[in-house]
Amino acid sequence: MSLKKLIIFEHSLLFNILSEISEVLNFDLIQADRNNLNDIKKRLAGDFLIISKDQNAIESHYSVLKNLPLKISKLIETINIEFLKKKFDLQSDLTIGPYNLNLNSRQISKKNVKLNLTEREGNLIIFLNKSTSPVSVETLQKEVWDYGSELETHTVETHIYRLRKKIKDKFNDNSFIISSKEGYIIN
Repeated sequence: MSLKKLIIFEHSLLFNILSEISEVLNFDLIQADRNNLNDIKKRLAGDFLIISKDQNAIESHYSVLKNLPLKISKLIETINIEFLKKKFDLQSDLTIGPYNLNLNSRQISKKNVKLNLTEREGNLIIFLNKSTSPVSVETLQKEVWDYGSELETHTVETHIYRLRKKIKDKFNDNSFIISSKEGYIIN
């Protein structure tokens, strides 16, 4: 069973054409109209893509057919590209406690307040968030900075200090990254 759900909104001809070749498609087809669209969307809980002729007819998760007529191979390619974009967008958001980290824009936000991060800060937060126990400075040097030398350096501590300061100044949060004898962890 396919995980991708394609809702064809008020376009019976397109639904019929795609239904005839459904065995070669990598998505499930659902026909919708104004009477059942909201029920279908609730049942699928956001895991869908809608195709329509009319952009004004639907508000989100849609793709409007343009430049018609279209070869069927081009149509299927366009649909698959839209599914890839949706998957990429869904994978780019990470929830960390009360925060949302958008990997594409490198922004961390809480409610409507946003803070821009450097790529390194984002990678640091992601790495710490994946850990269930404190992470040592040496591990962070190796895994986040790709730095394997045994030389004494305070790069990790300096970056964490600056990141903590940014988060405190923007969100008034002193406990986002906690330090202990064992290392650092996201609270």
